[in-house]
Amino acid sequence: MSNTQVVTVVGGGLAGSECALQLARRGISVHLYEQRPQTSSPAHHSDKLAELVCSNSLKSMREASAAGLLKHELLYMGSELMRFAVQASVPAGAALAVDRDVFSNLVTQAIESNPNIRVFREEVRSIPEGPCVIAAGPLCSEELFAAITARVGSGGSSFYDAAAPIVDTNSLNREIIFEQSRYGTSGTGDYLNCPLNKQEYDAFIDELLKAKRAISKDFDQSDLFNACQPVEEIARTGRDSLRFGTMKPVGLTDPRTGKRPWAAVQLRPENKEGTSYNLVGFQTNLTWGEQKRVFCMIPGLEHAEFFRYGVMHRNSFLDSPHVLDASFALPGTQTRFAGQITGTEGYVEAIASGMLAALNTVADLSETSRVQLPDTGAFGSLVAYATNPQTEDYQPMHVNFGIIRPLDQHIRSKKERYVAYAARATNDLHAYISSRSDLFFEGIGKNILPKLED
Repeated sequence: MSNTQVVTVVGGGLAGSECALQLARRGISVHLYEQRPQTSSPAHHSDKLAELVCSNSLKSMREASAAGLLKHELLYMGSELMRFAVQASVPAGAALAVDRDVFSNLVTQAIESNPNIRVFREEVRSIPEGPCVIAAGPLCSEELFAAITARVGSGGSSFYDAAAPIVDTNSLNREIIFEQSRYGTSGTGDYLNCPLNKQEYDAFIDELLKAKRAISKDFDQSDLFNACQPVEEIARTGRDSLRFGTMKPVGLTDPRTGKRPWAAVQLRPENKEGTSYNLVGFQTNLTWGEQKRVFCMIPGLEHAEFFRYGVMHRNSFLDSPHVLDASFALPGTQTRFAGQITGTEGYVEAIASGMLAALNTVADLSETSRVQLPDTGAFGSLVAYATNPQTEDYQPMHVNFGIIRPLDQHIRSKKERYVAYAARATNDLHAYISSRSDLFFEGIGKNILPKLED
């Protein structure tokens, strides 16, 4: 394979950044196109690459969970962005949360300093010629998505997504807010908690339900991706929906009363310094003025200053099982897709698809067999789900044990079953990587995994 071959990568988000770094690592010249800052989107706030536009949490690190297993698999496979995520991590209990500025800076510096990558800050409006990976994300520009839809026919679809607000730590009322992770000791933990009694909760729900929305429509459930449903839409499903979901107080003790509160809002740190916190699970479609009014009703947030208000935006994705092949390429072309535009929903899932696009592009250029990850693992099962032509009514999907091939032997205990899933996945993935020395580097990931397990 000649290192003069150039691959175009469209989109400097998580998938595009991982893809570019993996290609460059294997000696391939990359032209990476990112439309910001010339053209921005409602969800972005900077011109940095790999900007996290929603939560700063990458979910669980436990290997015996689907989300944690995917992280372990990616680290073992040599994911560049997962390595940066570990470096940029902030306290978040059993989850991997990052300082989003530190993380995007690490990615941006790595890409801009890589001699095999040229970054073009301009919008791409049509499908590039030659080998390319389109990782334009769910906020793909209308013109480019129209060109993609014209190529694939009626395979495009869309849904609404939302982000939560971020508040200034100095504006929080620490006489009310207490520090505690669930079931931990009050005064210790990675989360701050705003406790509500029944009267405060009822008053908050009343105002939340009648608050003015930025996008004025009553949403059908099919319009909304479940993992990012606006908090006010969840409240519309039932008065106690939030109290048994986002605002559940289980495992918390209000030090002022010594009892569990009626409901609670949890705040998670945005950076290592703890100067800003986001409202966990409070994605919203409320206008900025209404967010200030209603969210400041939460005890402890009476005088909250908002670094960022929540926003809602329309996301686009392809009907991948019916328009792309098993490598996320348009059949018979050198055009491949990666990231949330393929319907693999979630930060780490986007990173995974960027790596997969790079590996399969390398395989095509080398005229060797494409990657076929075992469907016993988190990564492989996600790919299998997203490229299975028998899938009907395709919707964005996070990795989960429900899409992984069942164990040969039934295990009644869920905990033991998930441990068995992880053990089988690890063995099968290691065996596969050992058989593909043409694509993978020997010993990758071995010096990284212990950091994740500490």
